[in-house]
Amino acid sequence: MIRPILAGLAAGLLVAGCATLAGGADTAHDYPEAESYAASEDAMGDVDAALARAAAADMRVLLVMGANWCHDSRALAGWLGTDRFARLIDAHYELVFINVGMPQSGDGHNLDIARRFGLDDLPGTPNLLVLTGDGTLVNPDTATSWRNAASREEDAIFEELEMLADKAA
Repeated sequence: MIRPILAGLAAGLLVAGCATLAGGADTAHDYPEAESYAASEDAMGDVDAALARAAAADMRVLLVMGANWCHDSRALAGWLGTDRFARLIDAHYELVFINVGMPQSGDGHNLDIARRFGLDDLPGTPNLLVLTGDGTLVNPDTATSWRNAASREEDAIFEELEMLADKAA
């Protein structure tokens, strides 16, 4: 009698745990959330194509290096997918999402892209690189500082991207 009750209780806890991990009611937050870090078969080619488009249109590349497992990466991707950010991005940036896996644990992916732009180490995720059309990193001091993206205010993120889009900056 007790064994079936315990089995039922354990099954209920497993279902509740899966719901929480998959975005259940316990994951309420103040930011939109997206998953945009698809594993491209040619991530470097995606970056090269974005640089070519940016150079031709006198825009910048917004290179977001993150991972779907990371809530800060999903938060930043969520903000970038809103109408407010989409207007800014469409006017000033070529947006590229790159899946970097879990570089801080030794399971990194596409790290050659970060090294290409002068970042030898990605201490976490996400990383936000703003590049000119010729591949110059505009924000070397802040590119790897986005590990707290989920706790940043929408206006602060927007203002930083607006400032980094300014060609005079």
